[in-house]
Amino acid sequence: MLILITYDVDTTTKAGEKRLRKVAKECVNYGQRVQNSVFECLLTEAQLVKLKAILTSIIDDTTDSIRFYFLGKNWQRKIETLGKITSFDPTEALII
Repeated sequence: MLILITYDVDTTTKAGEKRLRKVAKECVNYGQRVQNSVFECLLTEAQLVKLKAILTSIIDDTTDSIRFYFLGKNWQRKIETLGKITSFDPTEALII
């Protein structure tokens, strides 16, 4: 399933800046960054559970926020982009 993950981490402290980097690093491990604090992740249920546990252990739940948007199986019809396209279709072959 395709999940859009967005986050807002309080960076007014050095600890917050460190949490922000850790959250971004974990999200990169599971998907592609499409905007500064927005990731598209094609995940299985098991991967989602693992990622949520990792992110929960990183954030400060009194100041930080992470949102998961479940786009489902027909996600291609639910995404519309204006301007520069900054992502790729994760179901297609990627040539490096």
